[in-house]
Amino acid sequence: MTAVKMPALFVGHGNPMNAIEENDFTRAWSRLGASIPRPKAILAVSAHWYISGVSVTSMEQPRTIHDFGGFPPELYRVRYPAPGDPNLATRIQRLLSPEAVGRDKSWGLDHGTWSVLCHLFPDADVPVIQLSVDETRPPAFHYQTSARLAPLRDEGVLLMGSGNIVHNLHTYAWGRHSVEPFGWAVRFEHAARELMIAADHGPLIEYESVGRDALLSAPTPEHYLPLLYVLGAQTAEEKVTFPVEGVEGGSVSMLAVQIG
Repeated sequence: MTAVKMPALFVGHGNPMNAIEENDFTRAWSRLGASIPRPKAILAVSAHWYISGVSVTSMEQPRTIHDFGGFPPELYRVRYPAPGDPNLATRIQRLLSPEAVGRDKSWGLDHGTWSVLCHLFPDADVPVIQLSVDETRPPAFHYQTSARLAPLRDEGVLLMGSGNIVHNLHTYAWGRHSVEPFGWAVRFEHAARELMIAADHGPLIEYESVGRDALLSAPTPEHYLPLLYVLGAQTAEEKVTFPVEGVEGGSVSMLAVQIG
């Protein structure tokens, strides 16, 4: 049976509490999961596995990682018991060869992955593996890696980046309600959307060249770079859509980007 070509998704995951809350974002994630074909497996690239080197999880049953502090006890009780896929890990190693890709058996699924997937695929019955974001490499490396992973989409694998296009926790309105987004956050998200619609990826790869708005929106790269793992898999004829929109705390974009 021929696999259905899967879209590529970037999801703004925001606050870990989104895993257990019902709000506009989580309802939109549920609708998004219901709107796309069921994948054979999911390859997730999360902002929260940001390490020196390229690794892929290769265990049969990845653990649920609670990589945060100071949240209510019920959040730490969440488990997302999706199986792993060691064969997919091997396929990724081959696609990225001769790049050295480690086989990791200790990491698992961090909250950048499971806090979104528990809404997209709540039954946790689709195999999931994670690919690390190599902190030592420039943005172009991550974009090029995505292009090399793009054939997985034709094999029924969902490529999912999880981060936030705008992510500045220094200016985040912790504990306050309904704050307006900062002007620089709105401007940078708008500029990024326009570039994606035009399929003009150059400035998005070298995003710091966009100016002060970009530097305020992505003062550190880890939440932005997973976007490049989605954009690099786009083909010439594919359009981009934005199935989830909004800003948390004034300075965290919840924008989701769908290719295909």
